[in-house]
Amino acid sequence: MLKNKKALLSKLIGTAVLAASLSTGAAWAEIGAPEKEDLKFGFIKLTDMAPLAIAYEKGYFEDEGLYVTLEAQANWKVLLDRVIDGQLDGAHMLAGQPLGATIGFGTQAHIITAFSMDLNGNGITVSNEIWEQMKPNIPKQADGKPVHPIKADYLKPVVEKYKKEGKPFKMGMVFPVSTHNYELRYWLAAGGIHPGFYAPHKGDTSGNIQADALLSVTPPPQMPATLEAGTIYGYCVGEPWNQQAVFKGIGVPVITDYEIWKDNPEKVFGVSKEWADKYPNTNLRVIKAMIRAAKWLDDNNNANRPEAVKILSQPNYVGADYDVIANSMTGTFEYEKGDKRDVPDFNVFFRYNATYPYYSDAIWYLTQMRRWGQIADAKPDSWYMDIAKKVYRPDLYALAAKELIAEGKMSADMFPDFTTEDGFREPQTHFIDNITYDGSKPNEYLTKFKIGLKGDEKI
Repeated sequence: MLKNKKALLSKLIGTAVLAASLSTGAAWAEIGAPEKEDLKFGFIKLTDMAPLAIAYEKGYFEDEGLYVTLEAQANWKVLLDRVIDGQLDGAHMLAGQPLGATIGFGTQAHIITAFSMDLNGNGITVSNEIWEQMKPNIPKQADGKPVHPIKADYLKPVVEKYKKEGKPFKMGMVFPVSTHNYELRYWLAAGGIHPGFYAPHKGDTSGNIQADALLSVTPPPQMPATLEAGTIYGYCVGEPWNQQAVFKGIGVPVITDYEIWKDNPEKVFGVSKEWADKYPNTNLRVIKAMIRAAKWLDDNNNANRPEAVKILSQPNYVGADYDVIANSMTGTFEYEKGDKRDVPDFNVFFRYNATYPYYSDAIWYLTQMRRWGQIADAKPDSWYMDIAKKVYRPDLYALAAKELIAEGKMSADMFPDFTTEDGFREPQTHFIDNITYDGSKPNEYLTKFKIGLKGDEKI
């Protein structure tokens, strides 16, 4: 009984100290003992789940007094539902999932993130048949290989031919609020191909209204087989499922998301707001362990990546062949068979402040939800900021980082300057259509696109 009372007192003190730190903006307060030690986290079989695997394999979770089970999930919807109903304590999530759930697109629930899992990591692949039809439109280098980046402009004549013949041009993405959906739509629209609108207020969640290319959901590991079966003509997915198409000889990756939007945020670690409030110290300790894992993944110019690939190739994690995963995780990317190019930042886990949950990242996703009708009505700029602050929690990230610094495990120069950081990246210019994104002006940003909703427009 005495032991239980002491544990309860420790928990209450730790929670009170944390609450005081958050409310007063104190520089740093020691994180108390974890309120819950045995945890189960979900993930989808993709290489960007790596921070979870490394935090487990390297003992970083155990260093925080946490005993974690990692469990692969069937698809993104099942994963989200299990976080909401408490079967999972947290999960590797699409960056759009906490935002979509919190605003009520699909399943309604308040999900938060205090940790961004990676930058980049996706690609767009087309079938061999479509590639052969695209090739005559693509400029070539002196050695005869295609000039990159390959724009959707070169796909447009193919899509128009299919339309003329009365055949729907079908492509796959992994989930309606996935980065993959928005990146595929961004790439298509930049090339003059309309990817379609959503109209949830009318009960239409297909996303195919006015579409030139019809996009539908396919779980990541099933992408290559679905392409091979001819059900879809192309897809946008994370690794290793683009490289798998190359290895199987069934398709050609035409562009990476790094070339669509350089250093774009990809996955996040999501938990329910209720869970984070109930277990504040546990949540912070999870973030600490994952920050260390992300740093390990990028240490010494990716020197640890071969070891990471070996871990990820295990069947309980990604379960793809070592060579398939290594093709992108070790700084290269193979497009057409034999056309392997250096893409050192294809997977970024820590550098460029990759783990920091920027408000401007959240707002970009919200602008794309608005652009394609998932947010049916016009919203003021202040609404975008309010939702970003509700879901993305750099304040929690800073508490975890400060303890790592105090413990001597990390140094302050590895993180943003928490005394001046406002949560917004500098305006970003490296998009395939050369449009600049300033997260502080979401509505102005939306007016720059020829295709997509803007202002008061509504489907």
